Amino acid sequence: MIISPTPIIYGLIFVAVLLLVEGIYLLVFGKSISLNSRVNRRLELLEKGGRREAVLEQLRREISQHRNSKGIPLYSLLAEKAQKANIAFSPRALMAVMGLLVVVAYLGLTIGTDAAAPVRLALAVAMGVGAVYLWVSGKANKRMSMIEEQLPDAIELMVRSLRVGHPFSAAIQIVSREVADPLGSEFGIIADEAAYGRNVSESLADLAERMDMQDLRFLAVAVSIQQSSGGNLAEILEGLSKVIRARFRLFRRVKAITAEAKWSGKFLSAFPLGVLLIIQVTSPTYYDAVKETSAFVPAAIIVFVFLGINMLFMRAMVNIKV
Repeated sequence: MIISPTPIIYGLIFVAVLLLVEGIYLLVFGKSISLNSRVNRRLELLEKGGRREAVLEQLRREISQHRNSKGIPLYSLLAEKAQKANIAFSPRALMAVMGLLVVVAYLGLTIGTDAAAPVRLALAVAMGVGAVYLWVSGKANKRMSMIEEQLPDAIELMVRSLRVGHPFSAAIQIVSREVADPLGSEFGIIADEAAYGRNVSESLADLAERMDMQDLRFLAVAVSIQQSSGGNLAEILEGLSKVIRARFRLFRRVKAITAEAKWSGKFLSAFPLGVLLIIQVTSPTYYDAVKETSAFVPAAIIVFVFLGINMLFMRAMVNIKV
């Protein structure tokens, strides 16, 4: 049995490139940029001696730079996810990192494989661009999930603050100090903007639009209505917190119910690719007898088209909105 190490080398190079992105990110911006940090990034920047105005300007520049760069060709595919992930790299820096990863992947393929130069170049571009896209997408999904989990606790903290007599701006400030990232820094930006004269409901609405999150829209609308028509904001926010928690429980229940179908879909979609990889590793000459025939390429294209349709169909079946 002939075992070809080439696919394994490709996989190891791609994993190395993916880990290199995270390493560069932490090296440039420090541990505070990580969502696992207990102290939110805004407070850490202030503790390092940064002026409040400078820290606010830096954070606002980071949250808006990707939204303002959607017009760049091809980068628009990445801009929305980079905005939700709040990637501190500027668009130019992110594209430079992408280029660096392409170079690293090309060098790795040159050292570890005997593939032709055009093949190495195509694979290096795919690895560099794909690694950055997967990294940004993972960051965005993790950040959105954490905000969804933190929001009910943050609203309840505001309710308790309002009931002891604090104004709403002070309640926002308390959340910015007591809640970890990502929500802590976001509410810190809102608190700083309110201190410099911006309407809190406008800041909340802007946050909701940037995150494209329905629960944040509910919060922004509740605060806006209370400011315009009056009422007991603590009771409004308490009811909102209960609604968000109920929706979150329902979402978790739906996720548990559809877990088997999701994993079945992933398995059925990945199984043909896994079999193809195993065949290429264990018997690289398996398709030699047919790959020169005229029907091989059209048949392969049809198979991969149907595989893609299967992936999309399975995803649509289990993607239930709550």
